Amino acid sequence: MEVAHVESFSRASGTQLGVSYEMRWTLDGDRLTVEVIGGASMTISLDGADFFDVFASPFFNSLPVVWDGLLGRVKARDYVMRFVQVPELTVVESTQRYESHGDRMVRYSSGTFEADIEFDEDGFVLRYDRFLERLA
Repeated sequence: MEVAHVESFSRASGTQLGVSYEMRWTLDGDRLTVEVIGGASMTISLDGADFFDVFASPFFNSLPVVWDGLLGRVKARDYVMRFVQVPELTVVESTQRYESHGDRMVRYSSGTFEADIEFDEDGFVLRYDRFLERLA
């Protein structure tokens, strides 16, 4: 579960509750701070990547969609992400593809993984196929 407070798509914070961890994140422009409660914490920068991505956080899937207008774009876009694995807080480079399918649906792929993500009219995730769903 995640609760996010979004001031803008460059300033936001959230708390993620996993089966075995609680993690807090804060996005401030090109810097992301993540902290596992009772464990590690770090602040990272984009370092040339396009966007951040945090495992199991739907907010970060909204960033390329909103910034690049992907809900209205037909052509697929590839991105290099600074991907934070949770709860270990390992940061890896991840190549991700977002392809608009109309009706606010975007096909997400990275490596061999693919999923359809449905967004609301503001660009926030409503449903991430077989993974996440917004409750409120």
